[in-house]
Amino acid sequence: MTSGDGARVRVGVFGLLGSGNLGNDGSLEAVLGYLRAEHPEAVVDALCGGPEAVTTRFGIPATRLHWYRGEYRTASRAGAIAGKGLGKLVDVVRTAAWVRRHDVVIVPGMGVLEATLPLRPWGFPYSLFLLCASGRLLRTRVALVGVGAATIGDRPTRALVRWSARLAAYRSYRDAQSRDAMRAMGVDTARDGVHPDLAFALPTPRAGAPSDPSDPPGPVCVGVMDFHGGNDDRARADEIHRRYLDGTIRFVRTLVEEGRAVRLLTGDECDATVVAAILDAVDSPLVTAAEPASLADLMREMAAADAVVAIRYHNLICALKTGTPVLALCYAAKSEALMAEMGLGAYRHPAREVDADRLLEQFRALEKRSAELRQTLTERNLAVSRQLERHFDSLTAALFPAADHSPTLRKAS
Repeated sequence: MTSGDGARVRVGVFGLLGSGNLGNDGSLEAVLGYLRAEHPEAVVDALCGGPEAVTTRFGIPATRLHWYRGEYRTASRAGAIAGKGLGKLVDVVRTAAWVRRHDVVIVPGMGVLEATLPLRPWGFPYSLFLLCASGRLLRTRVALVGVGAATIGDRPTRALVRWSARLAAYRSYRDAQSRDAMRAMGVDTARDGVHPDLAFALPTPRAGAPSDPSDPPGPVCVGVMDFHGGNDDRARADEIHRRYLDGTIRFVRTLVEEGRAVRLLTGDECDATVVAAILDAVDSPLVTAAEPASLADLMREMAAADAVVAIRYHNLICALKTGTPVLALCYAAKSEALMAEMGLGAYRHPAREVDADRLLEQFRALEKRSAELRQTLTERNLAVSRQLERHFDSLTAALFPAADHSPTLRKAS
């Protein structure tokens, strides 16, 4: 099973990977980096949402997560409904067959145990349950590594998530709130660890030279999201989206009127509609849009900025990793916890109730403390790097107990 006895350990990675979400793919990249550094003997493949994209980018074989190709399209016709129903049955066999071929399956990060964004129980929660149940039945260790969790109100989704967590062989969380949420939902978390998000293990681009205080203000990165609230906000999803978009447009317009360059950033392919709406509403050459294909692309954009305002969780991580002062539009406890942990707890704004005037006030306060906050982030990032080293050590001990535990040098930045 390990390099010591000549066998090859078979490792599967599982999730909505390669589907256009940069944060999910960043978590996969971090885990693959760990495996290649610590367990080069491992043979890795994926069961994921976008197998072609995963194979192209990461160079590992990948299989489509769902048998039915229209899984994430709304089914209104009888044929589509029947196809989805049949797909759920076929996926039981497909998932079990894939799990059987592995010694270990890793779910790399992501908010797989939460419903802070709209989610149907028979979508990904069902797929995760099939994975964890198959692992338990077939004696393949399934590890939920650095995942996000939140207390879930919807009973079917809650039940599937709770049983998935119970059936997993290993669990660790990206913040204490996630562990507390699983405990509140009836999962024994006594042996579960809490560590920084996996994306903090990715390489950090070299920062530019500090700006001279006498120089004119530099560019501002604004990370956007096709935000309609969470799973419990479906009744007022349009209202939430309109308020978020209107507030963001007002904020960007004010910066442009002050002569600031604004760079719009996304974290998922679906965010393109928000970018288009802002560009249409604020017709100025000072507003441009990036087309990031990875978290590395996001970090390069943010490292060149004076400040960042962002909503997506992994966009916040990218800003924090580069040491760029960031103001968070928070839609879930995970963002609030992350900002507090990194020393920027004062710079949070509710994503569901964006107030452009208050947002501008907070942004100006952020910029006034830029030098101090950059120093704070440098110190916090060093601490995060050490914590992630311990996380990977614990992961090796749990999943690869026969492996050589000789220390190796890891670089988080």
